[in-house]
Amino acid sequence: MKPRGRRKTQQERTADTTLKLLNATIDLLHDRGLSRMSTSDIAQAAGVSRGALTHHFSSKEEIIAAAVSHQLRNATAGLHKMAEGIRQSGGTSDEIVDYLWHMMKDRLFYVTMEYLPEARHNAEFRTAIIPVVKEFHAGLNSVWAELAGQVGVEVKNALVLMNATMCLIRGMIAQSATRDDPAYFDALLSFWKEQMRREFMLRNNEYPQVRANRSRA
Repeated sequence: MKPRGRRKTQQERTADTTLKLLNATIDLLHDRGLSRMSTSDIAQAAGVSRGALTHHFSSKEEIIAAAVSHQLRNATAGLHKMAEGIRQSGGTSDEIVDYLWHMMKDRLFYVTMEYLPEARHNAEFRTAIIPVVKEFHAGLNSVWAELAGQVGVEVKNALVLMNATMCLIRGMIAQSATRDDPAYFDALLSFWKEQMRREFMLRNNEYPQVRANRSRA
């Protein structure tokens, strides 16, 4: 006789339902956009009743804020993991640019474009979002600070390069909504990686010719 599995506790069932709702909200933000989704749509996509949704979240704004926070905290955890990898075994600006591009393009910035207008016009929503956005930026800072320490560049200079990188990536992803041209974006990323390598070398007083001479030696 097959043993019966342990029944989940009420706390575990609540956590499962909440996670389903948060993931469904992110899916709908990405696939439909904020203005084309309702709490009924979220409940249906999560496979729960609307009553279960309202038991956990009192409004559409509340569940969206919670879902965005969940998504950003997952992204922040990934950034800290990358920073730890740089600390332990090294890393390059090329690897970081690639990581950020794929992280942002994998729904993160598309979802961001949906909730930013709401944050601009809804003070309560903005107040809920700002702390977790700050956590995300702190995660970004940690990655670049680790790279700066590795290559001997001042952290404040590395953070300027990071912000320039993020501005470029955000602009590229916004443009991708109406331009399906992978070669175009690959060329931009390749160009930017070259600029980043040059910037880190020059800010470390290590000019390309010096590095070439060292390699030959």
